Amino acid sequence: MRKFLNLSLIGLTIITLTNCNRVSTHKSTLTGWSFNDPKYGNYIKGNSSEGQKPPMGMVIVEGGAFTMGHVQDDVMFDWNTTPTKMHIRSFYMDEAEVTNSEYMLFLQNMRDVFPPDEDKYKHIYNSVLPDTLVWRKSLGNTDLLSENYLRHPAYSDYPVVGVSWLQAVQYCKWRTNAVNLRTLIERGYIKNIFENDTIRNFFDTDVFLTDASLLFDGDTTVYKKGIPVKKIRKKGAPKAPKGSFQGRAITSADGILTQKFRLPTEAEWEYAAKAIIDSREYNNIKGRKKYAWGGKYTRDNSKRYRGDQLANFKQGAGDYSGLPGWSSDGSDIPIKIKSYPANGFGLYDMSGNVAEWVADVYRPIIDAEANDFNYFRGNIFTKKMINKDGKIVIVGDSELAKVTYDTLVTGKIIVVDLPGTIKYVPVTKDEAYTRRNYNKSNNSNINDGDHNSSRFYRDEEDGLSSNARMYNSPVKPSEERDSINGRTIKKYDAKKRTTLISDETRVYKGGSWLDREYWLDPSQRRFLPQYMSTNYIGFRCVADKVGPMGKGVKYINQAFGRSRK
Repeated sequence: MRKFLNLSLIGLTIITLTNCNRVSTHKSTLTGWSFNDPKYGNYIKGNSSEGQKPPMGMVIVEGGAFTMGHVQDDVMFDWNTTPTKMHIRSFYMDEAEVTNSEYMLFLQNMRDVFPPDEDKYKHIYNSVLPDTLVWRKSLGNTDLLSENYLRHPAYSDYPVVGVSWLQAVQYCKWRTNAVNLRTLIERGYIKNIFENDTIRNFFDTDVFLTDASLLFDGDTTVYKKGIPVKKIRKKGAPKAPKGSFQGRAITSADGILTQKFRLPTEAEWEYAAKAIIDSREYNNIKGRKKYAWGGKYTRDNSKRYRGDQLANFKQGAGDYSGLPGWSSDGSDIPIKIKSYPANGFGLYDMSGNVAEWVADVYRPIIDAEANDFNYFRGNIFTKKMINKDGKIVIVGDSELAKVTYDTLVTGKIIVVDLPGTIKYVPVTKDEAYTRRNYNKSNNSNINDGDHNSSRFYRDEEDGLSSNARMYNSPVKPSEERDSINGRTIKKYDAKKRTTLISDETRVYKGGSWLDREYWLDPSQRRFLPQYMSTNYIGFRCVADKVGPMGKGVKYINQAFGRSRK
């Protein structure tokens, strides 16, 4: 009996302590006001469990510290991947590359929403079409791939290629809107607009959160009751008409909508590819990894698959897949996704198959001294454009924000902002005044030969035009001499030099079916102008994880013997 009472007392104590530590979701613990209560103004507090599930097709990559860059011998001696200690936040990442079938869904929807036969939309669909001619070779018979690789069902589960960095970014934006639209329809917040032929099926998440009445040609019957709201009904007040909007609009505080999809940063991609979780022992890294898988070799050493390659890559001159009857890597071009084992995070093809675009602007050196936390180069800080009436500006609705197009150096015409989206403009210097974390809108070239990174950073920038010299060389004494006294004239040449490195040059990572083994190392990095595409570069998306680093994982605090979730 005494044992039973002791156990009951222990259980009651645990329940009491748990309730004491639990944060109330219905009442403010600091003011006593109730959330979502008409007696206290119906102030919002969403359910923290909303929106925490991994998006479809994605796995969680738990963040942490890792060594970014080469940890093996640098045989090229280009100092392009110097080892740097870096911390990465948790995020979600696609299990595999975006496939032809998934990109074709994007193309079909863009064609429906922005019909190319309408003059105001005529360039939009063409701007997102992949370049299928990347398969052509001057001395090769590859017309079959140019004509079939993107659209033929035989290649539907193969990674999409011929996509530029700009097109990959556009796909990420579309995917955000597509996923959120599906969520709102399935939860009953929006009627199924695909069954309505009278309105244009255009949806934008930012517009929906800002002013939902601006969508669907102003047809408010598309919306249902919204988020239920408790109301104090006065006596004799008439009932709301049947089918009318009776709740409140959805906000980001409700946690219903997904985080934005985007391209991974270079640091995120490399961290996910290396998957050091495979070689972790407690809080230490045991050994070094050269590839996305463990070990120092590219061939499988298991009994069943011994000798088979662990990735799809070019094994030698003229050797893209091995001997007939012994196809050691399975394909001479990109292969169907998930054809090889996943790495420690559950990600496929992080080494081989196709290389992948990442978000970063390329520079030869990672500036770890400036930031070792979620490093990224390419930030452009913007704000919503507001008109003189204090309302947000929608692209295409006024002279203030016409639909504008840009002609790339390739001759391709692309749309700068899609019609119906919110117009964003760069933040001004006045808005960045007194900020310590940034002082301008475009930070792509920050600390890279700009005024602040020079020895003249204390001087006024406007008066430094004569000192702006980075690449000009001194003229040889034998070439320039004073004709009177024969002394050397000290001057610099005036040659205009060019480079592929610019603020429009982006990094791509990982080896491909066309690359040799050297490029399978996740530390390797290459670059290409953001408007160009190839037959060996694809992409995958990521989404930020909100809340704790891991879900359902206990972290032990050794010093105090406590655990936290």
